[in-house]
Amino acid sequence: MIENRDIIVLGIQAWDIEIGSNCKNIAEELAKKNRVLYVNSPLDRISRYRHQNLESIRKRTKIVKDGKPQLVEVSKNIWNLYPAKLIESINWIGPAGLFDWLNRINNKRFAKQISWAIGELGFKNFIIFNDSDMFRSFYMKELLKPESYIYYTRDNLIAVDYWKKQGIRVEALHMKKANLVVANSTYLAALAQKHNPNSFYVGQGCDVSLFDTNLVTTIPDDIKNIPKPIIGYIGALLSLRLDIQVLEHIAESRPEWSVVLVGPEDDKFRSSKLHQLKNVYFLGNKNGNELPSYLKQFDVAINPQVLSPVTIGNYPRKIDEYLAMGKPTVATKTEAMSVFSGFTYLAENKEEYIECIEKALQEDNEKVRRKREEFAREHTWENNVNEIAKALETVQKSRP
Repeated sequence: MIENRDIIVLGIQAWDIEIGSNCKNIAEELAKKNRVLYVNSPLDRISRYRHQNLESIRKRTKIVKDGKPQLVEVSKNIWNLYPAKLIESINWIGPAGLFDWLNRINNKRFAKQISWAIGELGFKNFIIFNDSDMFRSFYMKELLKPESYIYYTRDNLIAVDYWKKQGIRVEALHMKKANLVVANSTYLAALAQKHNPNSFYVGQGCDVSLFDTNLVTTIPDDIKNIPKPIIGYIGALLSLRLDIQVLEHIAESRPEWSVVLVGPEDDKFRSSKLHQLKNVYFLGNKNGNELPSYLKQFDVAINPQVLSPVTIGNYPRKIDEYLAMGKPTVATKTEAMSVFSGFTYLAENKEEYIECIEKALQEDNEKVRRKREEFAREHTWENNVNEIAKALETVQKSRP
């Protein structure tokens, strides 16, 4: 257990982000027994220009103009820092020497803001937990001198264009100098091991309290009359992450199945052939508290993920949500999905998706449903943070 400690959380997602965040969930769990300073990344020059009409950017711009960092107590034991310094946008720079020089300047500006908050809160002998902020926090171990420095990897960011140019080099160096690297998938843990032997798979937390079949008592009107069996997906319909061809193949090969897609679409989905198929139903975006009532109507839940450097190491939180309601689940086979191999059907291609869905329909029963639910409910944020604590203890014991 990590208890009675001061912890600084750095990351690429601000506290006021509108989507779910692993980093926020971990911070909230840590705050149950520790004091936590959650640091928003500083405003960069290009974001201020490109997104100046967003409320979040306007707020940060005012703080920068006033020159006074804002420290807000958001709940018991958690404080959120809004830095009052503007940093330069440098991810596009090619020469490593120039990038490193400018990045050190950015880091020093950022570190001064954090140091002010440390003084305000009286933090001592603190731990830094860095959620993949490979650039803006690269020098924080040297500048802030924490007792322990943890780097957390949960996405293969260096496969994304924004990070790729300097990230391949910088993240490896960042991992190397961390006291500990923790990952939410076995794939990412194996990658981290190449740079730091003190790298551990710590699993993934997930709040599945809403996904309880006993709590769902109504059937939404827009799914009520859709013919069974329903093969369904819940989540953002993004062509970068989902295989449209697999979905088309399922719908065309089995016209007696209803393919139900719940979530907002990108342009490629909106223009896809899926909209021309009579057994495909797009139900649009829904509020989070509505999702269990849709999921309960699925006969099989699917996650037809595209295999790419961006997605191959991802831990899919939606799988826990599917399993928490006991749903037979078919997903694309990846190394990260090996964690779920005993409770899901894994397909390597569109043909295997058909075979796996048929098998899932045939083999579903109350006994296996209970096993799925029990397995998913083990993946709590408490267990996730406990695994991080165990990894930290292992590393601390091995120090000379």
